[in-house]
Amino acid sequence: MRSLITTAFISLDGVVDSPGGEAGYRNSGWTFKDIAFEEAAYALKGEEQDAATALLLGRVSYEAFSPVWPGMTEDFAGYNAMPKYVVSTTLKDSDLVSNWGETTILRSLDDVAALKETEGGPIIINGSATLNCNLSDAGLIDQYNLLVFPVLLGAGKRLFSDADRDKLNLNLTSSESYGNGIQKLVYAVQH
Repeated sequence: MRSLITTAFISLDGVVDSPGGEAGYRNSGWTFKDIAFEEAAYALKGEEQDAATALLLGRVSYEAFSPVWPGMTEDFAGYNAMPKYVVSTTLKDSDLVSNWGETTILRSLDDVAALKETEGGPIIINGSATLNCNLSDAGLIDQYNLLVFPVLLGAGKRLFSDADRDKLNLNLTSSESYGNGIQKLVYAVQH
């Protein structure tokens, strides 16, 4: 069984919206504006890319990343080479880019659950706020790799839904604090 790992830049109040400067969000780029860069805080991103064997995205994140990441051969070589899965009820095969390697469209959370049952290593989820909420609510996520930024953003897409659900226990497996206030928190989900 493959593990499903969510990775996120997240504000202290749970917002994951537009961390890198994407248009359309008033606090866009909040991960680097007014926060000193500290390379060690981002080491987790390289570790994830090295450990992952597939990339899972929601449609919106796929449409944002697919025109850009294939050309970023230095930063995203691992992600560019691995198989990608996009969860969407509306995307068609003809909508997929041709220069980003093997990409498969999954139509439902049941398809994601079936993917987890296949042979292979970890599957990493980048971006994809809505997909993450749905996967979490369905009990499909096995691990959270979070870089928590010392900001409160208020409105915006959140990593977790507000669904009325049973308590879910997490086991902290790794943590670090950095001089710029960022906290690395890695949690395994106790199923």
